[in-house]
Amino acid sequence: MTDHRNKTPQRCCRSFRKSLSDGDCVLLGGSTGSLLYEKGIFINRSFDEVNLSQPDLVSKIHSDFIAAGAQIIGTNTWGANSFKLKAFGLENKFREINFAGAELARKAALNQTWVAGTLGPLGVRIEPWGPTSLDEARDVFKAQAEALIKGGVDLFIMESFADLYEIQQAIRAVRELGDLPIIAMMSVNEEGHSLYGTEPEWYIRKLDEWGADVVGADGGNGPTPMLELLKKFKSSTKKPIILCPNAGQPRMVDGRLIYMASPEYMGEFARQAFLKGARLLGGSSGTSPAHIKIMAGALRQAKAFDQVEIKPHEIIEHTLVHPTTVPRVQQSNWAKKIADGEFVVCMELLPPKGLETEKIIERSEICKKHGIDAINIPDGPRASARMSSLATACIIEREVGIESILHYACRDRNLLGIQSDLLGASGLGIKNILCITGDPPKMGPYPNATAVFDIDAIGLVNMVTRLNTGYDLGGSSIGRHTSMSVGVGANPVAIDLEKEKSRFRYKVEAGAEWAITQPVFDSESLFRFLEFSSQFRIPIIAGIWPLKSIRNAEFMANEVPGVFIPNNVLERMRKCKTAEEQTQEGILIARELIEEIKSSVQGLQISAPLGMVDFALKLL
Repeated sequence: MTDHRNKTPQRCCRSFRKSLSDGDCVLLGGSTGSLLYEKGIFINRSFDEVNLSQPDLVSKIHSDFIAAGAQIIGTNTWGANSFKLKAFGLENKFREINFAGAELARKAALNQTWVAGTLGPLGVRIEPWGPTSLDEARDVFKAQAEALIKGGVDLFIMESFADLYEIQQAIRAVRELGDLPIIAMMSVNEEGHSLYGTEPEWYIRKLDEWGADVVGADGGNGPTPMLELLKKFKSSTKKPIILCPNAGQPRMVDGRLIYMASPEYMGEFARQAFLKGARLLGGSSGTSPAHIKIMAGALRQAKAFDQVEIKPHEIIEHTLVHPTTVPRVQQSNWAKKIADGEFVVCMELLPPKGLETEKIIERSEICKKHGIDAINIPDGPRASARMSSLATACIIEREVGIESILHYACRDRNLLGIQSDLLGASGLGIKNILCITGDPPKMGPYPNATAVFDIDAIGLVNMVTRLNTGYDLGGSSIGRHTSMSVGVGANPVAIDLEKEKSRFRYKVEAGAEWAITQPVFDSESLFRFLEFSSQFRIPIIAGIWPLKSIRNAEFMANEVPGVFIPNNVLERMRKCKTAEEQTQEGILIARELIEEIKSSVQGLQISAPLGMVDFALKLL
């Protein structure tokens, strides 16, 4: 047997497998075919032949995916086997088309990105479903794979297979030519079955057994069903898992098939999929460089949080002194009510986008009039650029005379800047602080902004606690100590709940005095978290978000990290036909939840959607 591999694939083969063994997460490019279609190459032409007739167009697509953040690009050869090319009279050019496809991808990759030879189904039925024999199918795959190897691919991607017998022949064909890595995916329906009806646990086991290095699925009805499918895959294999969903469900618009999932939606899918254990992600039909760019941001976000999990609380833990000098009942009115066991309520209001503070002042005055204990001021929520939360808090306290709770995120400042801000906040009279890690910039409208993350929320609590004892980060006396009441965030529905519990424990040990949860829509999840947190004996304030509309509910469910809305809640909102009915149902859902949980928590943080304080106050 002849070994057709050249030196470049050998080198890249080892590095790709090493990346897998090191536990790296990898992002693939999206759909070349969808972009060719958008650029005027319609289905009456062979997309694969464009490698020969319009190579610059294919090269540009590869380059766009690489620029968006793809670490693997697939060759434009999904339909470049002799059976499919025969329909266009091109069966005698299959070697030329495949070689050109690999060469174009290799040149675009510039040795910085892995190149995967793409193999798709033959377009004919093979035995036992049709007249084409297994051996004949394997020979066709082998001839295509041979041309791709000569063109310089590093690995193979087998995608959109419906028939398990057929993908088995593709795997065998590649294995007969050498030992390049194989990514094998079955095309699935909404239930996760292959399009021939094979159950997910079975086809994943067989792909693993037949020697694929990475196993998974592509296609389907969009990202969300893939997350449920991931659980079944993880129970069936130890191999790295790949998910490549379509960009939502397609619709026909002006004669064109348009995939409706936004880049942001695909980005949130990527974030959740990485957290739940997927190792490789990409996109199938409808996935553009814009989708891949946001998904790459989700990958960087996951890595960023992994990087700040260990170092942050090690940095300053050696200076930690837990007791505060000022008793909690003297720190602030908010702290006193909590320490006295009273029920507290705060209202979350976003800082203004510009300089106009009149609205937030007016809204704060309404809150004060209705007995709200404090105004909660987020710090650049979802990595947005707004007025400084510190400045906003000072303005509210000065103009309205109601206490604020200052959110402070670690994202934008280094250790020196954080200490300066904390001292400044205390000097300006801010008494309550909620310590958070912060959303990475890639989630927001300015994805090229630089994140700092010198510390995370745990390290920040350490820092505030230390300042409350009268010492700075380096252990030097600051003279008069600060006296801030220290709160932290908690997420009862975190994807990795054990990790969330571990971090919560660290926050309490660092000196957290109370906690506010993410918006809660599922009381059972909250009760489970309260059962865990009861051992720490710190008050929990439940986050409440009254849903304004079904659109608001779906946005919260799909786009806001850390929020889970049960299907029964979404269904209740969908059944309401008018906007007014949806609003009333949202209030009713929130009131029911409050009644259910209020005896188990020490307070509520109520969010005012779009600043609609009067709407939010209906809960009380």
